[in-house]
Amino acid sequence: MRNIEITEEYIELYKVLKFENLVASGGEAKHVIAEGHIRVNGDIETRKRKKIFPGDVVELGDITIRILVKA
Repeated sequence: MRNIEITEEYIELYKVLKFENLVASGGEAKHVIAEGHIRVNGDIETRKRKKIFPGDVVELGDITIRILVKA
């Protein structure tokens, strides 16, 4: 499991995929999300701008990312 630390209150889902280099571009991130390949906290998520907060877990295939607050 990867951990990502954010300094803001939340981060949008497509940015998580883009910043972690799981996709090549924001457009690809939006496509992967729209196709239902992403799970947030165990549920399929199709909203590209879904707000991801510290404590949330994002999954793409066998890659799992946990969002943490940066101290």
